[in-house]
Amino acid sequence: MKRFLLIPVAIVLVTALIFGGCAKPAAEVPEEIRIGGVYSLTGPYSAFSTGGAVGVDAAVEDINSLGGIYLEDYGKRLPVRVIVTNSESDGLKAGTLAEDLILRDDVDFLIQGCTTAFLSTPIATVCERYQVPFVSSTGPLESWRALREAVTPPWKYTWAMSFAVATPAPAGSPWDKPGMSMADMALEWMKTIGPQTNKKAALYATDDPDGRGWMILLPGLLEAAGYDICGKEESLGLFVPGTTDFSAIIQEWIDCDCDILVGNAPGVDTGVLLRQCRSMGFKPKAAWCAKAAINYDDVVAWGGNLPQGICTDSWWAPSFDPELCTGIAGRTPQALADYWLEETGRPLNVAIGFGYNAAQVLFDSIERAGTIDDPDAVVNALEATDLQTICYRMQFDETQFGRVPMFLSQWRETDALEKWECPIVFAPLPHMGESAELIFPIPYD
Repeated sequence: MKRFLLIPVAIVLVTALIFGGCAKPAAEVPEEIRIGGVYSLTGPYSAFSTGGAVGVDAAVEDINSLGGIYLEDYGKRLPVRVIVTNSESDGLKAGTLAEDLILRDDVDFLIQGCTTAFLSTPIATVCERYQVPFVSSTGPLESWRALREAVTPPWKYTWAMSFAVATPAPAGSPWDKPGMSMADMALEWMKTIGPQTNKKAALYATDDPDGRGWMILLPGLLEAAGYDICGKEESLGLFVPGTTDFSAIIQEWIDCDCDILVGNAPGVDTGVLLRQCRSMGFKPKAAWCAKAAINYDDVVAWGGNLPQGICTDSWWAPSFDPELCTGIAGRTPQALADYWLEETGRPLNVAIGFGYNAAQVLFDSIERAGTIDDPDAVVNALEATDLQTICYRMQFDETQFGRVPMFLSQWRETDALEKWECPIVFAPLPHMGESAELIFPIPYD
């Protein structure tokens, strides 16, 4: 009799093994998904990273309001926790901190909210060693590709999102539209102001991967538009970060009678340069200060009326159409800007959009992969990304880079409590919102 009673029991056990073979025992289900955040909370890139960090926080809050990320492996949602570290804008520290997060804090993934390509490189190297997926809002495209392809094999576990300087999008690709490179913005700007200038341009950039890429690409772009570049052959304007005396460079710009200033450097370095330009009497009719002029805190630190009329490229604004730029749990671009104000009480830092975007893409890929135990499954999900995010539509190309559209904005003084505002003056895509009138020439009164 006992022998016959054992038969149904055996059937039940076998059935449970067949249909529950992929389920994890309750004791093995983790309490949370752990993500390491290597941010530059201090140093020359802190303005970008601080904004990006708050964007990541907002995305974490949104996903956790839904109960976390759903994982098929466990048949449930797990909350997300980001463990934050500060690299102090130091690439060597960034790599060490990434390794500590993997080995000591046992993180499943790494993230950077908004930074420059050379600060992502040491983290990418560590992530390859330990096969940890890493998503970063970093760039530009040209610097990213050069750094990624300098190693063999190219990084597999690191995925980046940002803008392109001048590399055209492949015809027929998702990025084959206006505003998908800084060159698009520059050409529109130059087309508008060029006839009212002598078409003589002064260029500057920091001597790092970002700056060198800029100094290689921009002269050809400007010359094709009919501009003469002062000191092109000797790379005049390329300087070591932290330089405090630009007088020799500025004097050559004065001697060349340059009407236009175009550059790419952190806010601190650009502030020093602009103050010396003003003290030496160099007053170009138009100025485009990439990177340096994106964030309010950076331009206010320049002092006086130096921000007036300065143009910059940018990539996110609260005015973006919420139907096309959708966050987690219904978060809109304007609601994300409101989150910044509530959390910091400070004027908007647009890098919050890039930080949120990086987290949104990572969370979506983890959920589609359905696991935190198989990094290759998450990498495959990243490769297949096609998602409407807070920044616009996100997809990755064959170099694991996702382009975001750009617009041109310009600083101007206001009577409001926040002394300066930077409205969009050229929006190439309709989802970006309305544009203000371009100020030209720069008023120096």
